[in-house]
Amino acid sequence: MKNFFLWLFFLYGFISLGQEAQLQGVILDENNVPVVGANISTPTNGTQSNINGFYTLTLPANKITTVKFSYLGLAPMQVQFKLKAGETKEFNPVLKTDVEQIGSVVITGVSRNKVEGITSIEPETIRRIPGANAGVENLLKTLPGVSSNNELSTQYAVRGGNYDENLVYVNGIEVYRPFLIRSGQQEGLSFVNTDLVRNVNFSAGGFQAKYGDKLSSVLDITYRRPTNFGASLDLSMLGASASVEGITKNKKLTAILGLRYRNNSLFVNSKETEVDFNPIFADAQTYLTYQFSKKFSLSFLGNISLNEYRYEPKFKETKFGTIQEAQALQVFYEGQEEDRYITYSAALKADYQLNANFETSFIGSIYNTQEQEYFDILAEYRLGQPNTNIGSDDLGEVEFTEGVGGQLTHARNDLDALIVNFQHKGKITIENSEISYGLKYTHENIRDRIQEYEIIDSAGYSIRPPLEGFENNQPYEAFEAPLAPYYSIRAYNETQINRIQAFAQYSYKTKIKEADFWLNAGLRSHYWQVEGKAIDKQAYNVISPRAQIALKPNWEKDMLFRLSGGFYYQPPFYRELRSETGAVNPKVKAQQAIHIVAGNDYSFKLGKRPFKLITEAYYKNLNDVNPYTLENVRIRYAAQNNAKAYAYGADLRLNGEFVLGTESWVSVGYLKTEENIENRGYISRPTDQRLKFAILFQDYVPNIPKLKLYLNMVYNTGLPGGVPNYADPYVYQVRLDNYHRVDAGFSYVLVDSSKKEKEEGPNWLKSFKDLSIGFEIFNIFDRQNSITNTYVRDVYSKRLYSVPNYLTPRVFNLRMSMRF
Repeated sequence: MKNFFLWLFFLYGFISLGQEAQLQGVILDENNVPVVGANISTPTNGTQSNINGFYTLTLPANKITTVKFSYLGLAPMQVQFKLKAGETKEFNPVLKTDVEQIGSVVITGVSRNKVEGITSIEPETIRRIPGANAGVENLLKTLPGVSSNNELSTQYAVRGGNYDENLVYVNGIEVYRPFLIRSGQQEGLSFVNTDLVRNVNFSAGGFQAKYGDKLSSVLDITYRRPTNFGASLDLSMLGASASVEGITKNKKLTAILGLRYRNNSLFVNSKETEVDFNPIFADAQTYLTYQFSKKFSLSFLGNISLNEYRYEPKFKETKFGTIQEAQALQVFYEGQEEDRYITYSAALKADYQLNANFETSFIGSIYNTQEQEYFDILAEYRLGQPNTNIGSDDLGEVEFTEGVGGQLTHARNDLDALIVNFQHKGKITIENSEISYGLKYTHENIRDRIQEYEIIDSAGYSIRPPLEGFENNQPYEAFEAPLAPYYSIRAYNETQINRIQAFAQYSYKTKIKEADFWLNAGLRSHYWQVEGKAIDKQAYNVISPRAQIALKPNWEKDMLFRLSGGFYYQPPFYRELRSETGAVNPKVKAQQAIHIVAGNDYSFKLGKRPFKLITEAYYKNLNDVNPYTLENVRIRYAAQNNAKAYAYGADLRLNGEFVLGTESWVSVGYLKTEENIENRGYISRPTDQRLKFAILFQDYVPNIPKLKLYLNMVYNTGLPGGVPNYADPYVYQVRLDNYHRVDAGFSYVLVDSSKKEKEEGPNWLKSFKDLSIGFEIFNIFDRQNSITNTYVRDVYSKRLYSVPNYLTPRVFNLRMSMRF
């Protein structure tokens, strides 16, 4: 009888055409990692997920069918579906840890993140949270230990490190940044396109050997593999982004494409400087995958980015000082700046699942950046005292001039860099152990021309650089030396760097009495060779051992303890080899840091809502340090290993449902980092940001749940403000004011795909999966934050004034987001 009804069903399907439906998606674990070889079954048929966790299953139409998803070590899931004839439904189940079978799994689900000390961020949260430069980096700045005092920049410092000490991966491919960018407003777009993101994992230190050789952090991004057709569009006064994705009928080829355009005019035109500003920041990214079989797949990641920056300043007025000693700087400009940054990158990755216990991948990538930085800007300034008499008609006007002068800056800088990588990685699972290994070859070819100078004039006198042996006894003695620019660099470098990197690590899980215990131990090796035009060939090698242990006691309270550490080296990249004079020093060695990180995760419920408290304490001992100066986002190294340093601190983050159904968090961090240059004593490093406090908050109006609020608040104590050219940092220690900023977004959701059933509404809304409109307020309290100081000399009093360069004031933005 059963076979008779089956024959009737198939006959009916053949006659009526399309009386079947398709269920498809990606099976994930609690860490959003695809589950390979998971079983998907119904009472009549079944299938398995492939190497990317993707599956497709045929279901009978117009009939309630129970589908079971299962995998060894993960709790099975059963879901009922009733699909229409010809319907294709996407369902991405998340299988959670099966407590009874966890002994056979090395690290699974949330346990993997806890053990490795990794923070995971939901991509949807990234897309919603407002920020002057919204994206992954905008959200990272709300985490403890991560700091940035420039809202227009995507760069960030972690636990006392600088911007060059952070690893960034997208689908296992290392991401590089442009070399010549000086300020945040020139950056434009981050490489990471949030419309394409599936997973975001971040480690602030003590990371495993499988990651590369940097001193501070790892940001590991995974782009998603589409399971159906979809599209998105985001429009605002700052630009636009669009994406489209799809999959072929045979489920083998998937493709996703993202396009972005950004214009910083809204911010730049609202600053204190009057400018003509015409930037073009645009990029295109694509991620393609082809599934040849259940064991073998090929993927391609491509990116083209164009940043054109034309900046023509007109006038600037900055008031600073106190009410008792108010000062004002007025600057009149001539000239302009024209910069261009064009980058191309492409990567091909092959994944092969030899068997259930062995998987490998091969990656080849190429990155090319072509950069130019051209400017000629004449700035004529007037330094004086403004009228502070309240009620006066001339309140704020400069009445008494203390100094006048001029400054001419010139640059014709060009850089062309080509970086090629070949990499092989593998992972072997044996019962409750896991072995990972990798081998990577990198070739870097950089051609760099530097030609820039600065001429300073004060009250008719050209100021020479105060170099050793310089004397000026005017008017008593005639000064007959030729005029010289105050600051000048001329250099041309052709540099090649070849690198071979290898790593191996071992992970193991067991029990100590009734407690779960995890161990990870690994070793990295990095060999590099520097050569080039007029450069003596140099070669170096470093070995980096690292280890992590974690213990989860069998307590009533859900707590996990971590301890990690090791030797972390940062072999120099080209920028670290180039000194302030523009010359390349191939003898620069790798900077070394010894990390010790102790952490605790405590999960609990408060008012029946889930919360997690994460605390970490860390210490870094740094040797062979390469000192640097930081101006806005430009880093200039001494190209010498003539310093040692340390950093220590503690981070705390409490996240959970402060409002039912939404995730928010509060971050607190303390940091102290100092360096000792040539044994002269310890002074603050440029990233010595002592206190950090941040809040990310999501809420909705109880009676109007479609009206949502997103709040992003950051408070940082002031950074060292840098030193003027030729000044001794040991006698010139000035800090910037504290940085605090609050951005808010208000959104009204017209269509929400997370709702199980679509609400009634106009017919035109039915074509959207998601649709929201809203507005954003950046810097709600109009706080005058500063990023650097401009140093102005008063020829009469011989004083040197530090004039703050302020960041963006309060700005309003309109935004519309939609998904199809």
